[in-house]
Amino acid sequence: MDKSTMPETFDDDHHEQWYGSSLKTASESADMLYTYSTLIHGFSTRLSAEEAESLEKQPGVLSVTPETIYELHTTRTPKFLGLEQSEALPLLLASESVSEVIVGVLDTGAWPELESFNDKGLGPVPSSWKGTCEVGKNFDSTKCNKKLIGARYFLKGVESKSPRDDDGHGSHTSTTTAGSVVSGANLFGFASGSARGMAPLARVAIYKVCWLGGCFGSDILAAMEKAVEDGVHVMSMSIGGGVSDYYRDTVAIGAFSAAAGGVFVSCSAGNGGPSQGSLSNVAPWITTVGAGTLDRSFPAYVSLGNGRNFTGTSLYSGKPLTNMLVPLVNAVNASDDPSSSGNLCLSDSLVAEKVAGKIVICDRGGSSRVQKGLEVKRAGGVGMILANTELNGEELVADAHLLPSSAVGEKSGDEIKAYAASDPKATATIVSGGTHVGVEPSPVVAAFSSRGPNLVTPEILKPDVIGPGVNILAGWTVANDTRNVSFNIISGTSMSCPHVSGLAALIKAAHQDWSPAAIRSALMTTAYTAYKTGSTIQDLATGRAATPFDYGAGHVNPIAALDPGLVYDATAEDYFAFLCALNYTSELIKRATNKAFTCDSSKKYSLGDLNYPSFSLALDTASGIGGGSGGAATVVKYSRTLTNVGSPGTYKVELASETRAVKMSVEPSTLTFGQEKEKKSYTVTFTATSMPSGTTSFAHLEWSDGKHVVHSPIAFSWV
Repeated sequence: MDKSTMPETFDDDHHEQWYGSSLKTASESADMLYTYSTLIHGFSTRLSAEEAESLEKQPGVLSVTPETIYELHTTRTPKFLGLEQSEALPLLLASESVSEVIVGVLDTGAWPELESFNDKGLGPVPSSWKGTCEVGKNFDSTKCNKKLIGARYFLKGVESKSPRDDDGHGSHTSTTTAGSVVSGANLFGFASGSARGMAPLARVAIYKVCWLGGCFGSDILAAMEKAVEDGVHVMSMSIGGGVSDYYRDTVAIGAFSAAAGGVFVSCSAGNGGPSQGSLSNVAPWITTVGAGTLDRSFPAYVSLGNGRNFTGTSLYSGKPLTNMLVPLVNAVNASDDPSSSGNLCLSDSLVAEKVAGKIVICDRGGSSRVQKGLEVKRAGGVGMILANTELNGEELVADAHLLPSSAVGEKSGDEIKAYAASDPKATATIVSGGTHVGVEPSPVVAAFSSRGPNLVTPEILKPDVIGPGVNILAGWTVANDTRNVSFNIISGTSMSCPHVSGLAALIKAAHQDWSPAAIRSALMTTAYTAYKTGSTIQDLATGRAATPFDYGAGHVNPIAALDPGLVYDATAEDYFAFLCALNYTSELIKRATNKAFTCDSSKKYSLGDLNYPSFSLALDTASGIGGGSGGAATVVKYSRTLTNVGSPGTYKVELASETRAVKMSVEPSTLTFGQEKEKKSYTVTFTATSMPSGTTSFAHLEWSDGKHVVHSPIAFSWV
């Protein structure tokens, strides 16, 4: 609703009456599910298509948007990130400033009895907190404490009404972000050690928005609004629902007002990799997080009767196979599935007479990885080799299987299947290798991690960063597993997002006056893109060097992010100019931002001038760089402004590129800062030549004063 058009007959403090009056003109029977007044002005309701069309024609109605169903993007991490190796960081981790930061997690709720939510040593709840602990099924007000300070749930006619986590996902993400220290954490003996969140003293507020039927946009927006009103400083959302224009994207709409109010919003990039252009949550006011691996693995060794040995992964902890070889069969030859999916070990597809007493080779896909093992076990099999296909390549994801299992890469799987096909008496065995640390190279970009380019706005490079998201140990819903576990190891950008959310909480604690854009800039410009050997971070999907379309600015480096030297800051005004460059009308801007703004018709807006920490250029194959509204051109200039957040100093620029098709220059090439918060601007000039459509190339720009390196990736795409 456009509140500025509300008739004077309605009280400004009770605009819900105006909403209700507008709704009644379209439907006599419909009720409002939620009313919104902080992030947007409006309401949600259930209408027929005809009623929705009628409502959209009413005065004061900006837009009527169909409900969007979002989905979840489903230890050793602190040490891997260097959080236990810095001298200064323990002081920050233990400081009261961290305990003043509140992280709101929008997910499936929380299991409050987890030791990760213990509040030992925490002081009073921050005075800025305005939230509550909602009572529901199996959840009373005593379930909250000085760690888990708030819990709410949002649904209209879905499941059990309670903030309690019946799934496990929300408990995992929230304890990854800010879980308390728990010694002796493990999953069936795997990944043993002390587990803690990235910001273990930060407070946690839970907003349950995801249910068995999915995560509904109306619930998400209501939760985002309430989180802002409650006083959270960081909002973490491991959910996504495809991509759309910003004025149609519920999460982007809510995130704009949240960010404008000083809340750092981080979202998972999605698990659509390695397909190009598979990203979600791409709005420039959202920090978009992809996934990489840790330096930890859980090997499970496969030995074949022909003497060949392979290394896969598994979290199986039950009775092992004997060291003796047992018969081996490919599921495709042991299935009664008449379709072409006999290789997938789908439920009730295996023939017991062909499987009993054997290890079964199952291809990944079509059903959950653990479910495939259950099918093998149901049919009398004694073990499973889970083989990747081309889609997953060499990516290995560990699961807590219910029979001896090993998940192997595509190459190993093909060789094992070839052996089974060549020998009618093929045999194999599987042996667990426990937990291994110090695995190299690490990190590598997870094959499932969604990739750029950004299909909504190619001029904004996404994802922003990657973080740990493969085989992550964190808190779990106890009642969700008959084996009674309070920790679980799972993978996804759902896991990498809360890592970055927790790191943002640490930065917020250290720099309380920093904006969400400044925090994101610190995370991006200090991220690393190469191993200590100097070689570029690898892509697990290809086995080759990854690119900024895979990892954005790079893998997060929290120690460096606390002292970035310079930051690229941005305000709501910068984002308004960005929307003007997209040729948004005043109406569309209001729909996307809940703010009234009119673009200056005398001003030339450029997508490349958004003060973003990275650069992305969409290039025209015929004549160089696409000039947007200004037509084609061979030369384009992008401007940026840096803010000094460190000591006075002089920074010099360096450029590096892998292509000669684009020449780059920076003016000025030196920036001198005399005091903190001083701002200096520079301009990058790009001169491009034509290349075939679909060509991509990359470069980078760095400012350095000898102590700090402020790194920005640059992507070129010829379209």
